[in-house]
Amino acid sequence: MQRQEFDIPFITVGSDFQKSVWDALLKVPYGTTSTYLQLAKDINNKKAVRAVANANGANSMSIIIPCHRIIGSNGELTGYGGGLPLKKRLLELEQNLFTCNFT
Repeated sequence: MQRQEFDIPFITVGSDFQKSVWDALLKVPYGTTSTYLQLAKDINNKKAVRAVANANGANSMSIIIPCHRIIGSNGELTGYGGGLPLKKRLLELEQNLFTCNFT
């Protein structure tokens, strides 16, 4: 079976707001995507879309805390510290493993 989540202990360093966004990111299921707006709603602050995007970008553990799963409301890939080609590839890998995991 392919790893779909991490169960290692880690400590996040950031503001309480950033930590709330990162906690919400951890709840976005493997093989799926969400939007910045939905993430803002998930933390009960639907007007904080820009702040959510900034917190997403400040995530220093981008594979463990899966910020690559967040896309624009229009379905477009937006911002990723590793670059959009890497974000696209990570999402494709998750989709393929999620739908075609034969192990």
